[in-house]
Amino acid sequence: MKGQRGRVWFAQVARWYQLSRERACLRRISEAALKDLGLSRADIETESQRAFWDDPFNK
Repeated sequence: MKGQRGRVWFAQVARWYQLSRERACLRRISEAALKDLGLSRADIETESQRAFWDDPFNK
């Protein structure tokens, strides 16, 4: 039981780290890439300012 909680905790921390890195990468996307994706700089700023624990997929 104790080991399972440790794995769940580790998975959650790993997901938060992943979200933090993805949001940091979003800030570095070029204007041309944003246009290809159909996103605006404002969209990226909104997403990149979210807290690392704010998981849109609630994983």
